[in-house]
Amino acid sequence: MNDRPETSQDAAFGDAAAQPGAGVGALAFGSLGVVYGDIGTSPIYAIREAVGVAAGHGVAVPEAVMGVLSMILWSLILIVTGKYVLILLRLDNRGEGGPFALMALARSAFRRGGVTVVILGVAGASLFYGDAILTPAISVLSAIEGLQLTQPQLGPFVPAISIGVLVALFALQARGTDRVARYFAPAVAVWFLVLAATGLVQIAGNPSVLLAVNPAHAFVFVVHNPSVALAVLGLVFLVVTGAEALYADLGHFGRPAIQTAWLAVVFPALVMNYLGQGALLLSHPAALDHPFFRMFPDWALVPAIALTTLATVIASQAVISGAFSLTQQAIQLRLLPRFNIRHTSALVPGQIYLGRINLILLLSTVLVVAIFPSSSALASAYGLSISGIMVVTSLLAILVVWKLWGWRLWLALALLLPFLALELAFLTANSLKLFDGGWFPLVIAGAVYAAMLTWKQGTEILRQSTRNKATELDWLLDHLPRDGMRQVPGTAVFLTPDPDRAPASLMHNMKHNHVLHERNVILSLETEDSPRVDDNDKIVIEQLPGPFVLIIAKFGFMEQPSIPKIFRLCAARGLGVDIAGASFFVSRRTLQLKKRPAMPYWRSKLFLLLSRSAEDATAHFAIPPDRVVELGTRVAI
Repeated sequence: MNDRPETSQDAAFGDAAAQPGAGVGALAFGSLGVVYGDIGTSPIYAIREAVGVAAGHGVAVPEAVMGVLSMILWSLILIVTGKYVLILLRLDNRGEGGPFALMALARSAFRRGGVTVVILGVAGASLFYGDAILTPAISVLSAIEGLQLTQPQLGPFVPAISIGVLVALFALQARGTDRVARYFAPAVAVWFLVLAATGLVQIAGNPSVLLAVNPAHAFVFVVHNPSVALAVLGLVFLVVTGAEALYADLGHFGRPAIQTAWLAVVFPALVMNYLGQGALLLSHPAALDHPFFRMFPDWALVPAIALTTLATVIASQAVISGAFSLTQQAIQLRLLPRFNIRHTSALVPGQIYLGRINLILLLSTVLVVAIFPSSSALASAYGLSISGIMVVTSLLAILVVWKLWGWRLWLALALLLPFLALELAFLTANSLKLFDGGWFPLVIAGAVYAAMLTWKQGTEILRQSTRNKATELDWLLDHLPRDGMRQVPGTAVFLTPDPDRAPASLMHNMKHNHVLHERNVILSLETEDSPRVDDNDKIVIEQLPGPFVLIIAKFGFMEQPSIPKIFRLCAARGLGVDIAGASFFVSRRTLQLKKRPAMPYWRSKLFLLLSRSAEDATAHFAIPPDRVVELGTRVAI
């Protein structure tokens, strides 16, 4: 199962699209530091790994170089440019993209297949967390490995140095990135300029490499080397990792800006650098140990390593912030329990920090570096989760084009099936890495997938159980006892997940305290299938019989519900509530298992564990803590 994630997946760098007066050029420039960091660092290791495997299986270097380059160029053309830039960016959910945005869009368009759509969306989001762990590890490792070219004695210390960089990166997350984010786009712009320049120099020395644009070279390579072609294809896939960010960050920069940045800057720079590495290898096959760094003259090697490290840190920052934002969306969609979410910028709502997620990512990334202490070893683990995300995205896109766009099914399949077929080929190729490290991101994704579906099913079971036992609100209002019920001054706010049922806290207050406030607000929060809900549509107020008012507050899955904001909107509608003087009644449920729980035992235990880790409603919804009255109930599931 993207305020980011909005998914963002990257509000942490500032919502450029929200800046008034920002033109396409300015937004395109800003997107360089957010959208293209991951895909922009693939040249550091992709050519080396793909050509290295082919050469290691006896394929002549010139044939391997031309075949691999042809695969790379057409992967960028078909997958990134064709699917993402030209098609998927048009499948926006009110301007937003990302796995949850697409899931919500498909669910609204394909109601009967709602369960299948949710499973696909959760699967895609779960796979992203594997990517969020592997991307920082492989990016930073590949950059630090460049030190071995200038200081060979540092070779054994590369993993330790990489871990140090990663620890520093994760430690900075709590401080927010707003102060340094303004430098990300210029730094990445310089990075792409360097990629293009170094590539052009090498191409000028061996222009025959330009013939790799002919797809026949890829076809010939596969036909002549069928035994190694699938393994090479799995490594060629490394060049399109990061393509999901184009769609995930749609809401922050908009389709024209993202398309402009790709077509005018990123795509040409990547193509020139990949061709440049190929030209170098055709002339000097011995450069296969580090073709990316070998393109630089000796005097520029140290600055190049420094720039590469900076680029990989920026790429890692993007995916970390994406994990924060995706988690926030999952919480809003009731796929995960409430976690503490801290906003690190007063100006940019999308800049958030989740300490628990940050710690999990840090420990997992350090573990990855310890298990796979080189970028070559990590390349075997990388790609499986991302190819899975792409397959899920294509399946959901087919549903949206078919049902929401109103295309005939065969037309929707004709548009997207070729991309799905290519992605399935990549998925098959990456599955060969399963026992060489590909298991790691799948374990991460499997754990997240189980947690999300367990939480969703568990909360539904809990909701239904509570609903069946609760009193209907209309019945309560018609039969409200008049005798023995003392009315006290002030306003009481009762939070409830079901506006049709009397809140348990209200029933407990009347039963045990025998009091009723002079004004009683029943407040229900709902999450819509859209990223955001306009303030004009966010609040529904209904005056009920007697001293009761029902408020239904609607939020998008990229928004953070806030009690103060709700009552500010209510005040604009004429319903004034003094938050500082009101009493908020919140039910705190203690869960226990039945002898025969509704879910399998292990899932029921997992649900209990998740529920105990949830942040309390007071902090999550920004309720004044000194105005809260908690009433406990015990529920068996």
